[in-house]
Amino acid sequence: QVQLVESGGGWVQAGGSLRLSCAASGRTFSSYAMGWFRQAPGKERDFVASISWSSSMRLYADSVKGRFSISRDNAKNTVYLQMNSLKPEDTAVYYCAARRGSNYYTVRGEYDYWGQGTQVTGSS
Repeated sequence: QVQLVESGGGWVQAGGSLRLSCAASGRTFSSYAMGWFRQAPGKERDFVASISWSSSMRLYADSVKGRFSISRDNAKNTVYLQMNSLKPEDTAVYYCAARRGSNYYTVRGEYDYWGQGTQVTGSS
């Protein structure tokens, strides 16, 4: 079992930055691929970014490419999402997700564990 707890959400003006963190329980964090998804009101939960267990592979949704960066620190059991140049359309609840595997994964159903989410609000 893996428990995930997100933090770092908040309100930010357009063009600003936030860094989300996701702390994972368990001693096998380094064997898990990690992902970030987001869900805006009335919409589906969409893929944002994913990182392989070794950090050698990362993938981003087109909507955030060049602005967001995913990273992880296996010694701290934590994955991060650095969000720069935020836009109002980035407003959503952001969820951290985990699954065993050596690749990155972009489909919601591929993940086994989810955090409770953290709200990010970008204001114009």
